[in-house]
Amino acid sequence: MNFEIDETIAYIHQHMDEPLSLSRLADHAAYSPYHFSRIFKEKMGLTPHYYVASLRIQRAKDLLLHTDLTVRDIGMEIGQQSLGTFTTRFTERVGMTPTQFRKSPMQVSTYLQSLKNLNAWPHKSILESQYNRVKGTIEAESSFQGVILVGLFTKPIPEGLPQYGTVLTSLSSFSFTDVRPGTYYLMATALSWEMKSSEILVPHQTLRAKIEHPIIVGANKAIPHQRLILRGPRLDDPPILISLPLLMENFLKQRE
Repeated sequence: MNFEIDETIAYIHQHMDEPLSLSRLADHAAYSPYHFSRIFKEKMGLTPHYYVASLRIQRAKDLLLHTDLTVRDIGMEIGQQSLGTFTTRFTERVGMTPTQFRKSPMQVSTYLQSLKNLNAWPHKSILESQYNRVKGTIEAESSFQGVILVGLFTKPIPEGLPQYGTVLTSLSSFSFTDVRPGTYYLMATALSWEMKSSEILVPHQTLRAKIEHPIIVGANKAIPHQRLILRGPRLDDPPILISLPLLMENFLKQRE
């Protein structure tokens, strides 16, 4: 069944400018809408509608950076008839308004340089109980120099601010303590020092990693050590919607 879903994902990317109803996607995959929706969510962790809407928010980010279209026109371009609805959804999933996002390229190099200057910061010793603690290591399929952003999200897509997050400047270990009970998705992406601001703000090609299964945090449950391996992007990766410079800014503020 994964072949049909992979092929449908490619079809979605090829037809993003057209209406993509559940029935149209199900017909393309030759399944009933109910069956298609179920197996799509099993593979992607998201419903077909949510996945398509996420790709369109990513498209809006691209248009904000590379065109002079008004915010209203960009909202209509991705199928949002209401400026208010578009602004609200964009802000929830990216972490800032469309107007703020359009102005954000000027800060990216400043944040990167600040993080580069901190690349020898000491990592704190963790002495807390192993319970309600999520720890792991970041590795890579090839050598890497730059910034790695790691987060625990409540959905299997990097959108909105993570519930817990950190920034690393080397392939190393990480640890989140005092994690509230719940279900989390562990994801990371990596930005090389030489990346352009547009590549960071709409990260199509960044290295990324994720744990395929959700992490269940309970009151009296030890969490296994997590191993994240950075790799190149795949077509079935959900788009990275959260503004990565916003995560860098928040991390730098915490260290002031």
